[in-house]
Amino acid sequence: MSVAKVTEIIAASPDSFDDAVKQGIARASETLKGITGAWVSEQKVTCENGRVTEYRVAMRVTFVLND
Repeated sequence: MSVAKVTEIIAASPDSFDDAVKQGIARASETLKGITGAWVSEQKVTCENGRVTEYRVAMRVTFVLND
């Protein structure tokens, strides 16, 4: 029987939401083992002088706990 846990992380990228997701999962996988998926629960941008300067995502990352 497997047991999974969900944790929330926030990641950012100057390029895109997709890149923020990829960077967030890559960084989370350095600490969390057994990541099976993620759900993007929120997207935000920061702006400066009428231009988007950063893309941010809040994600719920699911990973399987070790037996």
